[in-house]
Amino acid sequence: MSLIGKEIVDFTVQAYQGNEFREVKKGDVLGKWSVFFFYPADFTFVCPTELEDLANKYEDFKKAGCEIYSVSCDTHYVHKAWHDASKTIQKIQYPMLADPTGVLARGFDVMIEEDGVAERGSFIVNPEGKIVAYEVTAGNVGRNADELLRRVQASQFVAEHGDEVCPAKWQPGADTLKPSLDLVGLL
Repeated sequence: MSLIGKEIVDFTVQAYQGNEFREVKKGDVLGKWSVFFFYPADFTFVCPTELEDLANKYEDFKKAGCEIYSVSCDTHYVHKAWHDASKTIQKIQYPMLADPTGVLARGFDVMIEEDGVAERGSFIVNPEGKIVAYEVTAGNVGRNADELLRRVQASQFVAEHGDEVCPAKWQPGADTLKPSLDLVGLL
């Protein structure tokens, strides 16, 4: 079953950001573009490479009007401990959401129940709180922040220009396509 168009679940979780704990709720997400970036666990191997890649692109996401929320089923205390112990994780400026009860992982359908962790899932959420794009990959395959940013920008473009679509490898400023009703008869 596709999650495209699904409204995100109502939630209130703890986050670690900027050496502080704070609460993040669904209402904080509404009104802007967001990426929910699920990863299996803190203190692991592939996860820090992905989180660092996102940290290096965070300013670009912010320029695009998009907030990043990394999410694991660890607590906010574990996020802080990982931050304190890892020079890589210390680069992170975006909120690290704690999901120890799995409310977000289940709501985005990425919970691995038998392990109590989330799949590697990236979800682009529009300002109305609806999923407009997502990808879930195997736990041993890292993701690419450049491609995720490109998909955010393409999603924003088509939301603003509903009569145009973005072809493969589209980048901001590149040509788009306007579907023609004349082609409908050819299908």
